[in-house]
Amino acid sequence: MENESAETDLLFIEGLNVTPQSSIPAFILLLVIYVFIMLSNISLVVLISVERSLHQPMYLLFCNMGINDAFGASTILPHLLSNLFTPGSERTIHYSACAVQAFCGHVHGVTAHTVLMVMAFDRYVAVCRPLQYSSIMSARTVVSLSASAWGVSVVTVLALVGLSVRLSRCRRVVLNPFCDNPSLFKLSCQDLLINNLYGLAFTAVVLSASLGSVALTYLRIVVVCLSGQRKTVNGRALQTCATHLTLYVIMLVSGLIIVTLHRFPELSEVRKLSSIMFHVIPPALNAVIYGLQIKAVRQKITAVFTRNREHA
Repeated sequence: MENESAETDLLFIEGLNVTPQSSIPAFILLLVIYVFIMLSNISLVVLISVERSLHQPMYLLFCNMGINDAFGASTILPHLLSNLFTPGSERTIHYSACAVQAFCGHVHGVTAHTVLMVMAFDRYVAVCRPLQYSSIMSARTVVSLSASAWGVSVVTVLALVGLSVRLSRCRRVVLNPFCDNPSLFKLSCQDLLINNLYGLAFTAVVLSASLGSVALTYLRIVVVCLSGQRKTVNGRALQTCATHLTLYVIMLVSGLIIVTLHRFPELSEVRKLSSIMFHVIPPALNAVIYGLQIKAVRQKITAVFTRNREHA
């Protein structure tokens, strides 16, 4: 199958390698996680949108994260769920749909980094320049930074996937549970030097920019907090900083595991599971951590449930 000419746009996707006995438990688990991701993130976005008291830069940036998490989960999980009960020989996907899925999956990953970079800058201004916070983090600035976070992701990933789409294909099997950029260019028998170089440079730039900016930002925050000034302001801000750092570390570690495992073909099954976890664990945790750890959001959630119980 892999050696025949790929004149058709129909590809075979490997999917998850589960036994028939494990299909139902795996389906239920992934479905519950997917429903939870969608409900928690969309609920958080709606809550921030309708409550005027939460129309602050920090919470509006949370909306970006919630939208991105719902977007990323919807890119991967529905197709993965549908393939669980499909025999391996019948798990097909059109090449155009595969390319779109790869594009959306990588946009989700890069946007997670760029949005967290913007959130780190927001925390820096809140802690280090509180008197200028309102003027620096104006509504126009928040919109511009949010648009830039998404725009950078779309442009860089478009070039990444575009380099793979241009290649001719000699294989028809996607050796992954879902389509991503490596699975796209591995369908080709052409020289992949450009794809590998751009892919490595792309990963290095995203991770170094993300890690560098977050590290420098929080180093400055720590210096200011250790100076002992504005303890009340710093105490409130540091709660959000701790939340932000927790999510960043989870996302960074899960992303690095996938990148590392791509270099070890013998660990392909572990890599497949890790790639799914990247699109499941952070999106499932983000809304919960933000909603429960940030006092203003937690109070609004409690107030909403209290009003609903009184009306009932």
